[in-house]
Amino acid sequence: MARRHAGAPRRVGYAKRLVIMAKSPDMGRVKRRLARGIGGSAATRVYRSCLAHTLLRLAPDPRWRTVLAVDPGRDLATRFAPLRKLVVVVPQGEGDLGARMQRLFKRLPPGPTLVVGSDIPAIRPVHIAEAFRLLAGADAVLGPAQDGGYWLVGLKRTLRVPAPFGGVRWSGPHALADTLANLKDKRVAVAARLSDVDTEEDFRLGRARVERLILGPGAHEAAKAPQALVRTAGWP
Repeated sequence: MARRHAGAPRRVGYAKRLVIMAKSPDMGRVKRRLARGIGGSAATRVYRSCLAHTLLRLAPDPRWRTVLAVDPGRDLATRFAPLRKLVVVVPQGEGDLGARMQRLFKRLPPGPTLVVGSDIPAIRPVHIAEAFRLLAGADAVLGPAQDGGYWLVGLKRTLRVPAPFGGVRWSGPHALADTLANLKDKRVAVAARLSDVDTEEDFRLGRARVERLILGPGAHEAAKAPQALVRTAGWP
């Protein structure tokens, strides 16, 4: 067996990529269902906190490369421009959620890729690392949410990218089942169950965690946060 010479480069696999989907955190643009229950200002504050904490927790991790996919794309050169020092920033493009995610999966370089939202209070690096581990032995990975949707989707990202999002009924209890049906011929792994904050009921159920984001330990993280992130995400 040939030995690798000292100093010779190691063979490395494709880079892992984590895509965080985000909207410009403006009142009236984000968390409209939540706003109907707790008011527009409070709902926007919740979203801004979740976005900032998601980036602070996940973007610095060296185990993957983080991509922030933003909507609207016109804000990429203005509001989101300072974040380019922290993450790769790309536009989501047009269409429903499925069309946007499919476009991202197609355009990114080959390699294992996960897509998550920016409104999941409980998300931690350990959840992302475990999802990548599961994806290594599967074609796709899904992280179910309590409402019948999912907070994470990952694809192997080989030369032939699956198209699991056609006909999916988004923002309802069928999104996970519809996506699984589209992947019926693929090996699908299931990650941890987490929840986002879309409705007043979600907020009530996870209120303690959300309030900790806004009022608690987040203050210590905010003190260490890059100022560009604080300004862009609108840290409360």
